[in-house]
Amino acid sequence: MAAAFAVAMSAAPATAQQQQSVLTYHGDAGRSGNFVVPALTWQNAASVEPDGAFAARVDGHVYAQPLYWTDPATHQALLLTASESNVVQAFDAQSGKQAWRKSVGRPVPGAALPCGNINPLGITGTPVIDPATQAIYFDAAVDEAGGPRHEIFGLSLKDGSILHGFPVDVGRALQGAGRRFDPRTQNQRTALTLLDGTIYAGFSGHFGDCGDYHGFVVGVPLHDPGKVLSFETRARGGGIWAPGGFGVVGHDMFFATGNTFGAKEWSDGEAVFRVGADLHRSDNKRDFFAPADWRSLDARDEDLGGSNPLPLDVGNQALILALGKDRKAYLLDRNNLGGIGGQLAVETVSRTPIRTSPAAYPLGNAVMVAFEGPGDRCPAMGRGGDLTVLKIAAGAPLAMNAAWCGAVDGGGSPMVTTTDGHSNPIVWVLGAEGDNRLHAFRGDTGAPLFTSAPLSGLRHFQTLIATQDRLYVGADGRVYAFKIK
Repeated sequence: MAAAFAVAMSAAPATAQQQQSVLTYHGDAGRSGNFVVPALTWQNAASVEPDGAFAARVDGHVYAQPLYWTDPATHQALLLTASESNVVQAFDAQSGKQAWRKSVGRPVPGAALPCGNINPLGITGTPVIDPATQAIYFDAAVDEAGGPRHEIFGLSLKDGSILHGFPVDVGRALQGAGRRFDPRTQNQRTALTLLDGTIYAGFSGHFGDCGDYHGFVVGVPLHDPGKVLSFETRARGGGIWAPGGFGVVGHDMFFATGNTFGAKEWSDGEAVFRVGADLHRSDNKRDFFAPADWRSLDARDEDLGGSNPLPLDVGNQALILALGKDRKAYLLDRNNLGGIGGQLAVETVSRTPIRTSPAAYPLGNAVMVAFEGPGDRCPAMGRGGDLTVLKIAAGAPLAMNAAWCGAVDGGGSPMVTTTDGHSNPIVWVLGAEGDNRLHAFRGDTGAPLFTSAPLSGLRHFQTLIATQDRLYVGADGRVYAFKIK
């Protein structure tokens, strides 16, 4: 029973407080993507249906996951969206009626950037909500007279007003700290996170890898927003690209970097890092990992940083799972990442590069991990096999094998619902920019449970959230709501 309990804790669902609100990407700081919905059993998943009366109209293109906040005083539930038009909106979560709207500046037109594939560029990374300050925080690319800027905002959840001390101009703040940050070549795609009273945002470059960008983590203390903290990769490149951004366990934060350029010695690319709230870089191999073939990965543009590190506990082993564009899964010791080539186990698990965020849930004495991509050891499914679920079991050596694959065509990031953290697991994924449907599968067998009609406006990497009575999907121009009966 002890082993089973440890596994159940590994894919920890959101806390009781968070279950009344979805405050961050995939529901919790560890990015498990495990949402507890007691009513959503295998038997009634097929009865989920679109809420045609829900009328949340969003201003702009949407890459960021929606968030959900319940006011503890009034018990009003708000659904929040952030768009590439630099517009944040709050909607009544039941009706979709707009409660407030805030524009934070002109988005950056694609023509003003040296490369990239998002036009216009505004808010891409999923915001984070701090229930203590009752505020939502995010990074926005803003077109100003002197050129593009990255600005971190804090807005009141009550009315969308900008908080005192915000926005923080990232480039200007880093320049004041002696670092160079070019807002034209840096981009912010990752979900923000909150740790020990500080907001953290990860930065990469644009699609096309143009210019002198670096992998940055920028921390903004809520009590003193002007005093930023930072981590920067030593070599050019090494971007933090993953939609999920960071995995947090206790006071430790884990993130992954992509390929670097021209590095003759390892200089922070193709790596998983552990840092504390101060973002201090450690050269101890306990605090970083990179594959032994990092030079080859650099040369082939096979980023390890396309998917966020996922904390897992399997049996009595504290692990980190890293997924890469090299199609491999790396299992690391969370207490000793191992340095160069220091993984506990590595397997090729996908036939194509892995770029989205995974989700995890316990099943028996194992942990299951769902990710977007055709499994390397799954039966040939032809077009439409873009969901793989790995089974990771305790032992020496650790066992990591494909359990099942799902018939999905598209590039969404999966999430999971369970009725109590482990029972009735259902894997949900969007066929974004493919079949554009919402799909659901039994988490134990992979049997299909639900497929929606096509949904328009889905952007790649998009994920969904679950509350006690609805599923919500963000899309260009709107939010889709599905009722849970």
